[in-house]
Amino acid sequence: MAILDILTYPDRFLTNTAKPVKGINADLQKIIDDMIETMYDAPGIGLASIQIGCDKSMIVYDIDQTEHKRSIQVLLNPVIIETDGEIVSNNEGCLSVPDLRSDVKRAASVIVEALDREGNPLKIEAHDQLAVVLQHEIDHLNGVLFLDRISTLKRELYKRHVKKQQKKNEP
Repeated sequence: MAILDILTYPDRFLTNTAKPVKGINADLQKIIDDMIETMYDAPGIGLASIQIGCDKSMIVYDIDQTEHKRSIQVLLNPVIIETDGEIVSNNEGCLSVPDLRSDVKRAASVIVEALDREGNPLKIEAHDQLAVVLQHEIDHLNGVLFLDRISTLKRELYKRHVKKQQKKNEP
């Protein structure tokens, strides 16, 4: 297994829309395993394939992880089919948008259909933190960053911060 580079804003690849996974083979399983290791190494609780430069529709997540226990979930071709209610996810962050945390309005619960890593159909009813994680990662598969869901002022301040960092790092 390998730790992969996580693309960060303003990388244009992050705005791509993922393509459906059509066949499950050893190469795809290796990418999934690498995504899992990359997520844990980051450390994060979710990672979408777009974030590692892969345009296949896949996410991995583990919202219950501890130092001694992992509860990894893998979803292929996840789609939100139903939403209900509204919550503000406090202090949401993103591995592709480092150094920024913000409150984000999200659905309080979602129903997601997907395939597991073996291709078996799944239907997940998610509430609270799991609902937020699924919405966040599925957003990535649709080319949407959590940066796109925060206030205009915070977004512009962050973009300015990134430009300043890039200029500082230029030779």
